[in-house]
Amino acid sequence: MISRKRTAELLQPHRIGDRPSKWINGIIIALIVLSVLAVGLESLPSVYRDWYNELWYFEILSVSVFTLEYLARLWSCTELPEYREMKPWKARLRYVFTPLALIDLLAILPFYLSFHLEFDLRFLRILRLLRMLKIARYSPAMNALLDVLRKEADALLAAVVVLVMMLVIAAAGIHLLEAEAQPEVFGSIPESLWWAIITLTTVGYGDVVPVTTGGKIFGGLISLIGIGMVALPAAILASGFAENLRQRQQRFANFIKHALSDGRIDDQERWKLEELRKELGLTREESIQLFDMILRQLRAQTPDTCPHCGKSLHPPQPHAPADGEPK
Repeated sequence: MISRKRTAELLQPHRIGDRPSKWINGIIIALIVLSVLAVGLESLPSVYRDWYNELWYFEILSVSVFTLEYLARLWSCTELPEYREMKPWKARLRYVFTPLALIDLLAILPFYLSFHLEFDLRFLRILRLLRMLKIARYSPAMNALLDVLRKEADALLAAVVVLVMMLVIAAAGIHLLEAEAQPEVFGSIPESLWWAIITLTTVGYGDVVPVTTGGKIFGGLISLIGIGMVALPAAILASGFAENLRQRQQRFANFIKHALSDGRIDDQERWKLEELRKELGLTREESIQLFDMILRQLRAQTPDTCPHCGKSLHPPQPHAPADGEPK
């Protein structure tokens, strides 16, 4: 029987040299992709009619694998470094509410709910498409995105609140200016919200436009404000990604310094460095640049002469004898 620690290792991506782990994670990724493809094919009436049994059996297979994966992760999460010091029940409870665990649960929940609740088939298909989010576990870029969203949640929430306030102001203003000229479109503030959303996001479909002079001037101002409002969340995310990249590079650099603390990097440390590089989503060029930078820093910190006797700490380099010198 596989131990809990080994189960946790098998389910972790980016493990260098662990062939069973690579196979298990590869099968799960393939099932995710095929499952999403099957959901798309089911929306075609001819395919759904002719291949109904095959699609249903594949759905049972994929849900069974995803369910086993979820239960195995829940059982073995106590072996993960961040939960090792906790009591098992507390560790599992905290793990259940992590973003990746919630995504795993949403991937299988619609299938089981369909046996007890009446679901519209189209709605059930949309819920099953949430399985695409499981790819985040195997993609360093998606992990970085989730990490940035979590850390910048307060700033993004503030931006959303300001955006909602601007939507209400825009809808109320255009209602005041255009209600008499176009009561069927701007007769109320809720009806005007569609125009406010389209204008603030600078999409401008053109299906609803102001016709009065005041409405046109107000619409132009809202469009200009919208450019800055839409750019605000983008700027927050860009800043968060830059900080996230800096932190990942710093973590990799700290591990390099720790590995070089004894003056050399053995095979085990080399494997760990490669595993950490893949986990952090760093390219080989970035890792080489960090390694060279740290080597230069360590050499700069090493004194050239002994502080006691003043002699050079670096042995003289051999050189070829010049003409006329004895060999």
